Amino acid sequence: MIVSIIVAYDAQRGIGRGGTIPWRAPEDLALFKRLTWGHHIIMGRRTFESIGRCLPGRINLVVTRQEHVLPAGCVRAASLEAALAYARERNESECFVIGGGMLYREALPRADRLYISQIEGSFDCDVFFPPLDTEAWEERVAVTITPTQPGASGFTFRVLDRRGQQLPLPHVLSEWVSLH
Repeated sequence: MIVSIIVAYDAQRGIGRGGTIPWRAPEDLALFKRLTWGHHIIMGRRTFESIGRCLPGRINLVVTRQEHVLPAGCVRAASLEAALAYARERNESECFVIGGGMLYREALPRADRLYISQIEGSFDCDVFFPPLDTEAWEERVAVTITPTQPGASGFTFRVLDRRGQQLPLPHVLSEWVSLH
């Protein structure tokens, strides 16, 4: 199973402010949906609470030590390891860690692939993605996206694989890249 991190961050590696995403990038959200659809997604409790619901078309794994009652469509996992084991036991080909900051820090050493949308600008964030050891990663894809809606943010989308791994790119990504 490929363990992937999918993240959008600003020029300062900020991923959120006050429990929300401080930019508007509909093209990035559409790409997130396309990449994660049909897969297991792993998120921390605060990320789940900020989303406010289970994301449809995916197995939503919420990592929390609290005995939360989660809505139908969500699965509680006591740890990142438990969430990964759950996905692996169900023959997942690629699972996605979708945030937040604490879970990204924990998952980064385990990740095989990074899907990064670097949003143009800085947004005074209070939660950040951890620094990357650039020597550990090899860029496979880089595409700059110009926003199509007024007030939306542009971004550069990158796919990085852990150096030394030759992982196949998802078919939906190949289609998307050819359109951009």
